[in-house]
Amino acid sequence: QVQLLQSGGGLVQAGGSLKLSCVDAGRTLSSYAVGWFRQAPGKGREFVGLVWSGGSTSYADFAKGRFYVSRDNAKNTGYLQMNSLKPEDTAVYYCAVVSTFQGIPLLPGDYEYWGQGTQVTVSS
Repeated sequence: QVQLLQSGGGLVQAGGSLKLSCVDAGRTLSSYAVGWFRQAPGKGREFVGLVWSGGSTSYADFAKGRFYVSRDNAKNTGYLQMNSLKPEDTAVYYCAVVSTFQGIPLLPGDYEYWGQGTQVTVSS
């Protein structure tokens, strides 16, 4: 049973960094691709990036060069490292997992399980 627990959000000044974690309490994360999404107030849930079970990654254009996804299968944990943060990065960030998918799972509906979300606020 997948149970995703997120941590690491908070308030940071523009230009700062944060690292989000997503732990699978069910200890099955190695079988899944781990995706990250964000949702700003009044907007839809937006793909940020993902790391496949083998470690390869994909990113949204806005995330390339600033955000980095990774995983530690031994710790059943996925990570989202966010650097050079901007006020427009303010959102609730979610991790999610999918076991198999043809192509790149970019939509929220492509994912099977979700974390509870964590707030990231970037002040100017």
